[in-house]
Amino acid sequence: MYSDRLNWQRFSRGSLEAYALAIFLVVIASLVRWGLGLLTNQVQTFITFYPAVLFAAIVGGAGVGIFAALLAAVVSWWAFQPPYFAFSPPTFGQAISLLSFLLSSLLVVWAADHYRRVTKRLEDEENFRKLAVEELAHRLKNKLATIQSIISFQLREEPQTRDAILSRLNALSATDDLIITSQGRGARIRNILSAELRPYGASRISIEGPDCLLSPKLALTMALLVHELATNAAKYGALSNSLGNLSITWSLSGEKLDLEWRESDGPIVTPPTHKGFGVRLLSRALDQFSGAVETTFEPTGLVCKLKVSLPESTPSIVPDVTSKGQVLAPD
Repeated sequence: MYSDRLNWQRFSRGSLEAYALAIFLVVIASLVRWGLGLLTNQVQTFITFYPAVLFAAIVGGAGVGIFAALLAAVVSWWAFQPPYFAFSPPTFGQAISLLSFLLSSLLVVWAADHYRRVTKRLEDEENFRKLAVEELAHRLKNKLATIQSIISFQLREEPQTRDAILSRLNALSATDDLIITSQGRGARIRNILSAELRPYGASRISIEGPDCLLSPKLALTMALLVHELATNAAKYGALSNSLGNLSITWSLSGEKLDLEWRESDGPIVTPPTHKGFGVRLLSRALDQFSGAVETTFEPTGLVCKLKVSLPESTPSIVPDVTSKGQVLAPD
């Protein structure tokens, strides 16, 4: 964030602290110039003062930068141009050198002040964007709570349907929170899995794969898919008894994400006679990402393989990690 990187902006434009810093910078530049003069006589008079002028202008603005340039010119005239330590009238060459330094410093001050203005504007825009996102997130939560209340009331006579809809809305809400935490960039796949699987006990769930940041749209879709799989596993599969285990592995290959959901040691599974809502959701949701789903109802448990295409800019955040007996909590 800009506010974290631009700590120098704690100095107010044209403040006494900024002018004091300008004096300090010119003193340091003078000491460095003096030290270089002890090593060789071929050092340019003003070479160490340009950085001082630059930083003074960045920190304190144009006025402070010009002050630093004038102070540096006076110090250089007095200490580093013969006759030394005296304000004798400068020669024509010395006058040209002083004038060139001042003109060059004005250009440096203009560029630094422009940079300061631009970064300040970007910082203000970033802060405004954060406030807007937080306000939208707050309104979204309020609307979601209202929708949940309406659903609870309208479907009070159909608790099974009501609970299924509310649980899906909660899954989307949890992923929305992850997306907001990442400043709208998306949500990490490991955090999505953690949020959905935490209620089912960590001791029998293992996850393995390189963590990556999914786009907001794909993150919400993945949250729904994982929610459907976890719900089915809790009702009919490996998470419906105390002995079942669940293994989730995934890999990245170029723009492809391959994820395998494998249940074991649960009740004996038999293929359903028709496709339920969850299976249809899996198939349709992945179409928009050029994805595919393959479900196999093995006797030991369900095996579901998902394939989706990712944007080229999708970053891998951490190397391959296996987590057994522990579902990682979101950051």
